[in-house]
Amino acid sequence: MTKHDVKNYLEKIYNIPVASVSTHLAQGEFRKADKGYIIKDDDFKIAYVTLPKGSTFEFPEIYPEKKEQAERKEEEDMLKGIQESFSDAKDRSKFRPDVPTWFTT
Repeated sequence: MTKHDVKNYLEKIYNIPVASVSTHLAQGEFRKADKGYIIKDDDFKIAYVTLPKGSTFEFPEIYPEKKEQAERKEEEDMLKGIQESFSDAKDRSKFRPDVPTWFTT
């Protein structure tokens, strides 16, 4: 991403006012591998963003409350389904107590 891309991204997506952006390329590390080979990691770009005076940045919530509630509801529904299927299997084999539930159809 260029400086302008970073600035537009932060302003449009996160609604953050940006004063300036500076970037530089960082060189990947050189490492020795087995048998004497040298491996170089990929280069990467670092962006330093300066906010205007008086503005603050708060990280966005990655896991909003609605998503957690939906997951809880999904788990509860799954648990209810398991309990119902177990009670159905138990009802089918109530007249044959000596046969395990996994053996009946």
